[in-house]
Amino acid sequence: MNLFPDEIRRDPYPLYEQMRSSSPALHIAPFDLWMIFDYEGVKRALTDHDAFSSAVTPPTGKAPEWIVFSDPPRHTKLRGIVQRAFTPRSIAGLEPRIRELSRELLDQRIEHGTMDLAADYAGPLPTMVIAEMIGIPAEDRARFMRWSEAIVNLSHTLSGGEEAARVVSEHAAVKEEMKAYVADLLDARRRAPEDDLLTRLVEAEVDGERLNEDELLNFFQFLLAAGTETTTNLIDNAILCLLESPSELARVRAAPDLVPAAIEEVLRHRSPLQMVFRETRRAIEVHGQTIPAGKLVLPVIGSANRDPQQFRDPGRFDVARDPNPHVGFGHGIHFCIGASLARLEARIALPDLLTRLRGLELASKEPWEPRKALIVHGPARLPVRFEPGRRAGGRAAGAHAASP
Repeated sequence: MNLFPDEIRRDPYPLYEQMRSSSPALHIAPFDLWMIFDYEGVKRALTDHDAFSSAVTPPTGKAPEWIVFSDPPRHTKLRGIVQRAFTPRSIAGLEPRIRELSRELLDQRIEHGTMDLAADYAGPLPTMVIAEMIGIPAEDRARFMRWSEAIVNLSHTLSGGEEAARVVSEHAAVKEEMKAYVADLLDARRRAPEDDLLTRLVEAEVDGERLNEDELLNFFQFLLAAGTETTTNLIDNAILCLLESPSELARVRAAPDLVPAAIEEVLRHRSPLQMVFRETRRAIEVHGQTIPAGKLVLPVIGSANRDPQQFRDPGRFDVARDPNPHVGFGHGIHFCIGASLARLEARIALPDLLTRLRGLELASKEPWEPRKALIVHGPARLPVRFEPGRRAGGRAAGAHAASP
């Protein structure tokens, strides 16, 4: 059974439904890994750290030394440091700049009446935001995006073979580039601190300890991947969900205060992150199956968020769903550090897109191409068309963010 062809990655939900019913804990023999499909099983794998370790060993060897691939007590130390740099106040302070960037990106295409939503807006917006947060000069953004793609593509190592070897080699080359680049940035921040995330990471302490050079490089890589990919897919998937559900789009247009709930429903209904990695610390019984110790496990978040045992009418996209206890951002100690930033960007992007792009619709009937990373869900390209409009011009940031 091949779980990863494009047609399944575009719409994995019928397969998930079948697996939840017949094999909620499934051994994938060719890769010697296990997948868990039901809500309770996934939630257990995300939170039971005595049974499921985040320090995984993929088929190609050691995982990147990122916070998401660490367990307590190291995880506790690293998260404590980054949380002090990633404060709610610093995130809230980004709102005017995110609105400005959103307006600028739409201004570049609005007179044309067409755009590739993924390449022209949903990809650049979070990349520009995280680059500015870290303190990356504007002229280095193209390099920054190339690095981000090489990092995200590491998920191809899951299946092994030539593709895995290629992305590991590409990442090794990119990592050397980043190492030299980050070393220069760190030296500059130590000499002259600035009001950016990199400076806060350099200065942050927990129990008298600061991040060393390798840990700072690892955080830099992690922020490149985590700070861009999820938000890009969240924005693209939100537009897909709304265009596929005209009645729900009409509800959001009629009641703009539904935007936050609609974003939560996108996170559930079309989860940007479909699965995460865990490794069994010991033999564990899940749904009558025994997963041996030391096995790679993929808790499938996208399936858990469609489990009818947890969600009423789970296949329906409902912008006012309440309650909505989805695990789109994970759960427990590894709950996504950047969740508040992703939500903020989506709360700005969605009204902007629906307000300024009148008559928005998909511009192609061809099936969309999935993004390269195997563990995420969203389009690599999303051509849309709309009525040509006018640039926002010199209006103040946020002036266009009226009701959608």
